[in-house]
Amino acid sequence: MYFDNNATTPLHPEVVASMQAAYTIFGNPSSIHAEGQKARTELIQARRTIATYLGVQPQEIFFTSGGTEGLNSLILGLQPGKKGHIITSSLEHTAVLYPAQARPDCEVTLIKGCERGAVSVEQVEQAITSDTVLIVLMAVNNETGVKTPWREIAALAEQKNIPFILDGVALLGKEEIAPIPRGVTAISFSAHKIHGPKGVGFFFLRAGTPFSPLIRGGGQEAQKRGGTENLQGIIGLKKAIEMLKNSPFEHLKKLRDTFEEKLQEAIPLFHVNGSGDRICNVSNIAFDGIDGESLLFNLDLLGIQASHGSACSSGSLEPSRVLLSMGYPLPRARASIRFSFSRFNTLEEIDKLVAALKVEVQKLTHHHAH
Repeated sequence: MYFDNNATTPLHPEVVASMQAAYTIFGNPSSIHAEGQKARTELIQARRTIATYLGVQPQEIFFTSGGTEGLNSLILGLQPGKKGHIITSSLEHTAVLYPAQARPDCEVTLIKGCERGAVSVEQVEQAITSDTVLIVLMAVNNETGVKTPWREIAALAEQKNIPFILDGVALLGKEEIAPIPRGVTAISFSAHKIHGPKGVGFFFLRAGTPFSPLIRGGGQEAQKRGGTENLQGIIGLKKAIEMLKNSPFEHLKKLRDTFEEKLQEAIPLFHVNGSGDRICNVSNIAFDGIDGESLLFNLDLLGIQASHGSACSSGSLEPSRVLLSMGYPLPRARASIRFSFSRFNTLEEIDKLVAALKVEVQKLTHHHAH
């Protein structure tokens, strides 16, 4: 049973089929002969599908190798050469923090997290100075599922005329994104979080925004991102986006809410991390007095997969940086496990998960008491 869908999601069978069919299209989209034009047509259709889904123009969509490349491109490519400071937060993914720190011309202002699990409009407003060149924030925290009030922050950014980059990786497929407010300059997304393939993603960049490309080369993607496009990946991404039309928001929320309700009956001592409003598919839970690593390990032996926090850092068995920056004490961070659900999870699985947790948590509590 797989409950680690914020790390990555299983490929949708229809995505697999669309990619298998696409392997016969071998042309280079930049070539002018028939094979190249076949590939180019596919690229145009994929761009159109994604733009329609987001309610933007096809020429505002640019394909990348994933969320991280998109964020690096946007953070390093917007306001090129401008000195000043970038506002971001201590809750961000490292794909935001590292490129922000890598801009030689900019200071980074880190808004502190709190137990709510997201920054507020007021915190952003207080951080703005006459030197602010960029605001970069996640729409949804990948570890807790807590939502940032990004539409309100977009209104503030528009009013102050500051470009606003959104990390949309944990938002896509969990809530409607369109219409995108005018104050949002750019958003980065990834395919593998929505049952698409790994190694492909895209960003939305508002038309007319000055931009200096990170990857320079043959001028693909309207000079925004060099390199021959990953056509099969993009076709898989297009299909994954099409599958969002009947987005299972209600199903995800039902899974999550049922899980927490039944857990409440089974195990009295647990806390949900992040008091803020959450997206529909994430439960980040602290089990009092438990070592989260041991619990994860024991669940894994039962064939139940969850995680400590961000997959990108789960190789290191460190407590979550995000939970610590929210102000939770070390023992609570160590006792925390993230369960993230997808359309493929079922209510039967939730029952089995709760039953397994009840047994394993009791074992560990008992063991701990001795």
